[in-house]
Amino acid sequence: MKKSVYINSVGSVSAQKTFDNSHFLEDIFNHNDTVLSIIAPDYREYIPPAAARRMAKGIKMSTVSAKTAMTEAALEENEIDAIIVGTGLGCIGDSEKFVIDIIDNDEQFLTPTRFIQSSHNTVAGQIALGMGCKGHNFTYVHSVISFESAVLDAKMQLENDEANHILVGGVDELVDHHVDTHRLIGHIKQEAVETMAVLSSGTQGAVFSEGAHFFVLSNEKRPSCYAELLAVETYNTLSQDEVSEKVALFLSKNKFTLDTVDVVILGNNGDVEFDGYYNELAKGIFKNTCQAYFKHLSGEFDTASGFGFWLANQILKHQYVPKAVRLNSVETTSPKTILIYNQYRGENHSLTLLRKC
Repeated sequence: MKKSVYINSVGSVSAQKTFDNSHFLEDIFNHNDTVLSIIAPDYREYIPPAAARRMAKGIKMSTVSAKTAMTEAALEENEIDAIIVGTGLGCIGDSEKFVIDIIDNDEQFLTPTRFIQSSHNTVAGQIALGMGCKGHNFTYVHSVISFESAVLDAKMQLENDEANHILVGGVDELVDHHVDTHRLIGHIKQEAVETMAVLSSGTQGAVFSEGAHFFVLSNEKRPSCYAELLAVETYNTLSQDEVSEKVALFLSKNKFTLDTVDVVILGNNGDVEFDGYYNELAKGIFKNTCQAYFKHLSGEFDTASGFGFWLANQILKHQYVPKAVRLNSVETTSPKTILIYNQYRGENHSLTLLRKC
């Protein structure tokens, strides 16, 4: 018999002040831009200053969120059996700097630090080195389903009793060249948009951002438990007409119905070309279900669904849906089951099902 999978803690660094788990979206930071940087914690509280100076932003964000999750789960570092990270771009900032150094220095006198820190698995490796974790160390680079791939891997290992506690995360950072490229091809909005007005912008493209979200997944329920992870499923391509059918099938396979979902969290990002996927559900099979969204707060990036996962866990823990993320007026009391649906530009769709502990 497969074991249950519990989400025992959360850690988040995002464009909102989420690094403090004692607060749950009580103070919304209202941005007015097309690209959002994280609200950074005081890194000196988590990382020695000498070490932080040598770290890329993605590593620092991840270290903070990973340490937050570890502390909340009340686990010793030697109790973590595996570290699994999802990332779309890895430490792309150091990749760019290393290439620039190659060009500027005519391929000579190069320091190895930026090269070492430029690979996609740097984050998982740095966290493992800091913890002294010699267990499995994986990094998934699967575009917008990178985070879900990491979660799915951890889920299977825990269900099959291959591990007891796994640190799972998703991280992506902003860099100028990446932003300039996506702005040029129209993937980023041309004009600044206020945080709470993203969905009513009526324009193409999204508001880009960055963030790091880590969670301790275990096959045993600890006092800090947020939720039980029931199922994760991904799809490469779907038409808008197929979404409702896939959702209903996904729920049916996991012995749930549309009526048993208390809250559905959707990944709307205000792109008029692709928000139709979410509207198909919002105005269709989930029109009578409490709906929430999150990318107006987190921005769009390859592992933005990590923020949606964080939000779902917080809703189940605190038992209410904050006004700032409400997508409709349908009320729910004591939410027990949450479905998360995300996609980006019509590709890499994911469904994640959580249940209150």
